[in-house]
Amino acid sequence: MDIDEAGGVCTQVLDAVDGAVIGERSFFENVLLGLLSRSHVLIEDVPGTGKTLTARTFAAALGLSFSRVQFTPDLLPSDVTGTNIFNERDRTFEFSEGPIFANVVLADEINRAPPKTQAALLEAMEEGQVTVDGDTHALPRPFFVIATQNPVEQAGTFELPEAQLDRFGVKTGIGYPEVEGEVELLRRRAGRVTRSPETGQVVTAEQVTDVRAVPEQVRVDDDLLTYMAEVTHATREDRRVKVGVSPRGTQRLFETSRAMAVLRGREFVTPDDVKRVARPVLAHRVVLTADATVSDVRKVDVVSDVLDGVPVPTVEEEAA
Repeated sequence: MDIDEAGGVCTQVLDAVDGAVIGERSFFENVLLGLLSRSHVLIEDVPGTGKTLTARTFAAALGLSFSRVQFTPDLLPSDVTGTNIFNERDRTFEFSEGPIFANVVLADEINRAPPKTQAALLEAMEEGQVTVDGDTHALPRPFFVIATQNPVEQAGTFELPEAQLDRFGVKTGIGYPEVEGEVELLRRRAGRVTRSPETGQVVTAEQVTDVRAVPEQVRVDDDLLTYMAEVTHATREDRRVKVGVSPRGTQRLFETSRAMAVLRGREFVTPDDVKRVARPVLAHRVVLTADATVSDVRKVDVVSDVLDGVPVPTVEEEAA
């Protein structure tokens, strides 16, 4: 599959999701960028904005298997990964797959589970496999985690550790719709019998696999590689930041920038691609100092200031 074909497939998926879920196109792009860059997405927003519907709709449009895990304080790691069950007839232990064995896994309210259970996702998200009682089991391909968390109701929640946050390629939020959008939501509800909209499959699982390989064809010139590295280094030198973006974060910026070029149907990355994805890719990786936290400094503002301060390569140099 070439870049033009991949861009067309992405447009079909975005149009299908946009037809079922009320939200900004940029939000749907952010979710798709996580899939294209072979990473995972964390959606942080208040209840009732369509996070679960978004995950279900993407899975349906992509023709992929879907599984939802409701994270709760009493959820055990084996409830996610699966466990070995004794077979009375054969007198042997058999592995029973957990809900993580799906192409698209919705980790709903992930911060409501204790750190031990959250950590059950680490190997899955990084390696595409789970290890249970010393045995390793490969997960379906493609494997894509969409996790959600509520930013306002913190009672009974456990903050995601930095190592866990670093596994998410993109962090985004759907936000409240405008009045016109909410009217459209009601209009769509009045036009169907079911409470939730349904979306048909628009691409095949094989096409999804092919599309995820296309960003490898995208050209990134040396001046843009330097630009990406300078941006992430600048986060480490900001006085408001205790821990800046890790080298893994720099790689995710590179991979997501290439995915952004595919969405735009281009064979090369531009500085605008890097700036477009920098906030959703980098902000959640920044750890603020205590003073900055007390002063209500936002991580996304730190990344915005860094982007304003780092010289941008010229388009002529990039396109040459």
